[in-house]
Amino acid sequence: MYPFLTMTTDLIDLRAARTADCDALAGIHSEAWLGAYRGVLHGVDLQKMVSRRGTDWWHGALARGVDIRILTIADVPAGYATSGPCRLADTGMEGEIYELYLKPEYQGLGFGRTLFDHVRASLASRNMSGLAVQVLSDNQPARAFYKAVGGRLSAKSWYRPGGRRLELSIYTWPAKPA
Repeated sequence: MYPFLTMTTDLIDLRAARTADCDALAGIHSEAWLGAYRGVLHGVDLQKMVSRRGTDWWHGALARGVDIRILTIADVPAGYATSGPCRLADTGMEGEIYELYLKPEYQGLGFGRTLFDHVRASLASRNMSGLAVQVLSDNQPARAFYKAVGGRLSAKSWYRPGGRRLELSIYTWPAKPA
């Protein structure tokens, strides 16, 4: 009826990161961290942490085999997640999302849930039962996100950047029933 109108659902791409994505990953990390942790971490500490994650760091992560998933929207890099075996003792979970970040302009639009669900399914497909995530307790938007996607606050831990003691909240998701 309207031959000039076409619609595509191919605007969102979620895939394994490649070396060509390293500049974009560094940019996403920088924007997301500055947005999430400004006021939570001291300015100098935050800048040091952001500057450590430049393009070379991402090239090294890919070379080490870190599982990095990148989310693009209309070919624009919007977010990423890193994941693998759970490093958190006593959680009973086998998989862990180490990081999940979106550029600020893509937050609150459902893309975080899409990325989370994809990574959770990827871990389950590798026979990692259950999932854990740790987040700075002062990062209220992240805590609200993990609660909204069904996470249960299971434990607390501590982190010491630059001599400050910061609380971490650990959220878990048991394995989905078969």
